[in-house]
Amino acid sequence: MTAPNSSGVVERRRVRVDRGFSRPRGGSRKFNTAPRPQGRSRHRNQKTPWLYLAPALVVLGGLLVYPVYQLGLISFFEYTQAQVSGGEPTTFQGFGNYSELFSDPQFWQVLLATVVFAAACVVSTLAVGCALAVLLTRVRAVPRLALMLAALGAWATPAITGSTVWLFLFDPDFGPVNRLLGLGDHSWMYGRFSAFFLVLLEVVWCSFPFVMVTVYAGIRSVPAEVLEAAALDGASQWRIWRSVLAPMLRPILVVVTIQSVIWDFKVFTQIYVMTNGGGIAGQNLVLNVYAYQKAFASSQYSLGSAIGVVMLLILLAVTLVYLRLLRRQGEEL
Repeated sequence: MTAPNSSGVVERRRVRVDRGFSRPRGGSRKFNTAPRPQGRSRHRNQKTPWLYLAPALVVLGGLLVYPVYQLGLISFFEYTQAQVSGGEPTTFQGFGNYSELFSDPQFWQVLLATVVFAAACVVSTLAVGCALAVLLTRVRAVPRLALMLAALGAWATPAITGSTVWLFLFDPDFGPVNRLLGLGDHSWMYGRFSAFFLVLLEVVWCSFPFVMVTVYAGIRSVPAEVLEAAALDGASQWRIWRSVLAPMLRPILVVVTIQSVIWDFKVFTQIYVMTNGGGIAGQNLVLNVYAYQKAFASSQYSLGSAIGVVMLLILLAVTLVYLRLLRRQGEEL
């Protein structure tokens, strides 16, 4: 009678002891000391990042949300110099400002010019930045350092300073470019396309360093064995870029492309400084300068606000695409 009882006690003790151990595949026992997460601590851990972000969110809310609210509010009212000075009451227009804006042929011309100009700037910036990024991987340390410092210097130069320097370089009277090319007193800012071309050069000059540095970092992350295998197979440098590097760098290229679109679509300083406010008879207007002229030169603040809202919606759509692509960086784009 004692044998079954003693064996039962031994079995119960063994079960109690084994509950505190986990058996790995190798057969050895390891005591499981990992604490189980409690409900309150888990909820507290989820709130911790938002507590750190709260000060920045408050500042961004004050600097962005309220001005955007005021911008949208003014776009629905009649708000000119008469309303600012208090001579006339402010009246609600609804979508009247937008209707007036969309019925203006100049708005569509400026929108088309903005889209074409931004697309040319983005393509040129990506081409120059990617080409120089590949060049950085082919040169020695000293030329690489010199090129990086020169590019970062261009990137750090304020837009108004860079625009003034480019105007001096292409000045019809004192600029060295006309002397080197033998163009005499040719004015680059007189023609519409030559003026846009000169502004494009300045925009690319101050924008390509970001693309160059980002793509160069991406190329450095590519395994050297992959590039060596492509070179041993007889692939040219262009074929290596098109068939090997570009597919592997696709997430990075998407990010720099979207950011370049946002930056180049809202160009203001270069156009305003280099074309003296939009060129002769407004031939070099883009949306940002067009909104400035409507709001401050013509005192039509409601129309200028409507143009700002339209630009905000366009850039918001591009930004949402950018954020979605950022979330999918680990996936095939």
